[in-house]
Amino acid sequence: MPRRVLTGRVTSDKMDKTVTVLVDRRVMHPLYKKFIRRSKNYAAHDEQNLCKIGDVVRIEECRPISKRKTWLVVERNGQALASAAAEAPEALAAQA
Repeated sequence: MPRRVLTGRVTSDKMDKTVTVLVDRRVMHPLYKKFIRRSKNYAAHDEQNLCKIGDVVRIEECRPISKRKTWLVVERNGQALASAAAEAPEALAAQA
């Protein structure tokens, strides 16, 4: 089964090797048929502490790293991270 990939914005980098990513999505209201914004925060693993507040990142679902951290930062501001390539070699094969 393919791993889920989400795109969001870093809202906190205060933790060691962890960033908080805010992911926005638009959903249609079931009754009024108007698009509304829903957002959720995810804790993602950032091995080298490269991500800073405001960066746009892509996160990929992975094995549980801690109690609430099951996501891995794969891309930062459009550029792939080296740690993600080492942990997920199939991701590189998919890009080629």
